[in-house]
This record gives sequence, C-alpha cells and structure tokens, in this order.
Amino acid sequence: MQELRDAGVMLRLIYEAMKKKGIDTDAIFNRLGVDESYVFADQLRTPHSAQLYFWQVVEDVSGDPDIGLHLGQLLPAYKGQVLEYLFLSSPTFGEGLRRAQNYQRLLSDAANTDFFIDGDEACMVLDTASDEVRRLKHFNECFVQGLITFFRSITDGTFHASRIEFEHTREEGQAHVRDILGCEVVFGADENRLYFPAHLLDHPSPHAEPELLALHERFASEQVARLEKKDIVGQVERIVAELLDSGEVTLDAVAERLGIKPRTLRTRLAEAETSFNQVLADFRYRLARQLLATTDESIDEIVYLTGFSEPSTFYRAFKRWSGMTPIEYRKTAQGKDALVDVM
Repeated sequence: MQELRDAGVMLRLIYEAMKKKGIDTDAIFNRLGVDESYVFADQLRTPHSAQLYFWQVVEDVSGDPDIGLHLGQLLPAYKGQVLEYLFLSSPTFGEGLRRAQNYQRLLSDAANTDFFIDGDEACMVLDTASDEVRRLKHFNECFVQGLITFFRSITDGTFHASRIEFEHTREEGQAHVRDILGCEVVFGADENRLYFPAHLLDHPSPHAEPELLALHERFASEQVARLEKKDIVGQVERIVAELLDSGEVTLDAVAERLGIKPRTLRTRLAEAETSFNQVLADFRYRLARQLLATTDESIDEIVYLTGFSEPSTFYRAFKRWSGMTPIEYRKTAQGKDALVDVM
C-alpha cells in the first residue's frame, strides 16, 4: 500500500501559527527528531500518519488541550500555490472549487473532498484524512479554520460557514469551539462537513482570466503527474521492507514483485529522479535511525534487520550517512520521544 503524504505547505502554515503563539518550536522539532530547516525543505511532503504523533507533541509542549483550535485562529492564508491560482483565475468561487477537486493530491494524498448543494446550503464533505486522522480533534479544528481562512481570502472576505460537523467528540469545551468558529458546530457526526450558503458559489473572482486559468490547470496537471511518477519510490520501499530479512534485496527481485521488467523499473525510478541503490540506501538509513533511536535492539540485530551482511559494513555505511557511529547516534537520539522521519 502506498504511504500517504501531505504537502509540506500544511506544516509550514502551522509552524508560522506556532511562532505567532509563542510556542517553543525548538522543543517540538527536537521531540520529532528533525530541525526547523526541515519545514522549508524543497518539495517537502510529510507522512500523513505522522499527524497523530505531531499533534500529541504540540499539545504536550504547549500544554494546551485545545491547541489545534487555537493555532487554527492564527493560521496565515494559504498563498502562492497553484490551487490558489486556480480559484482566482476561475470565473466564480464555485468554478474554482470544482476545478480544485481535480488536483487535491497537491495538498494531500489522503484528500478526497466533495461538495453538493442542498437547497440554500452548500456542503463540503471534508474527506481530507485517513480513518484514524480524521477523528483527530486538533487536526480537524485546525484544518477547517485554515480552509475557511483560505476561502475568505479568495472571496474578498465574503465566505462564511453556516454549520460545521466534526467526527471527533468532545467531553468539554463545545461552546468555546462554537464561539471561535462563529457558527453551529456538531460533534460526533458521521463525516467532517463544512456547510455554507450556496449563493457564495456564484461569487465572482475579479482576477478571472481564461488564458491564465488554462495555464494554471496545465501547471497543476504537471505537478500531479510529477507526484505520480514518484509513487514508484513508495512501492519499491514497501517491497524492500518485505525483502530485507531475506537478503535478496535486488532490483531484479523488486521488479519481479512489482510485475515489471528490471529495465522498466530502472527507467521509472530515473523519471522520479532517483535510482534503486539510492532508494535502498535511504530506506536502510531511515530504518537504522528509527531502530537506534526508539528501541533497545542490539547492534547485531539492527545489522540483520537493515539487511546488511556483517556489522563492519553497517558501521561504515551508517558513518557515511550520518557522520556518527551507530552507538554515537543512539546516545544522541535516545532519551527523546524521537520519531525518526515523522515528517
């Protein structure tokens, strides 16, 4: 199964909100096992499953049980991305919404939102997360505010929610959430939904331009195609994980499991701007870091689990990757709630 990932822009917006709120972001990223420069990595896409751990760390460090709700108030508008340009160059807000549905993967692999009209109301079904994440209070309450802020920015402040339904439940603080969101809020619903007046779909964009719209759609299509090319990397990593303990981790073996020719696999990895050897090395490095940081497995066992034939080979490779010996890395990483490559 392909690992779901979120666009790095989501993390960057939350990072800016945390800075505004005065949260100790150094402490948060230290707990996550990355540094703040990671937030601004080019073409960053973070593991979707990491949302669970990320929000737990943010709550722990901030001491705020409603941190998702409160960070959502401070989120800057989503700007300078192709999805924004699609909305702005479309004739109306509704047209922009329909077009953006075709390119949801640019925001998250987990996104599959839809919208429908019911009388005077329009409803967005916010299927933006995996089963476990979409019931996560912090994620839901932060995300919906980010969405509303974005919609307001592209409708000249006209957009407003009339009702919000959340899958997650709350034992307390329901009135506080309603005060902040400024509309009726339901908890424990079957789906995460955002309702708004249907007439807002007809809100015209002053920036509508057919030629620009065609250009932006072409650019969005190219970006999605680029992501699809990189899907092969995730497929290879999944098979590598299955084959590591067998010692038969070769391009030919992986190609056979994928049902394609080795030459085809080599070409597809080249199109994704990588190679089999690079994918294998990156995967082994991540796995080694995770085992060293979060388990008490012996070095000999880690050598076996990462698919190396002998400890000396593993030691040389790890020193080349990290600049530290495995033992030095373990001393540095353990003692933290490190989740290696959580992002």
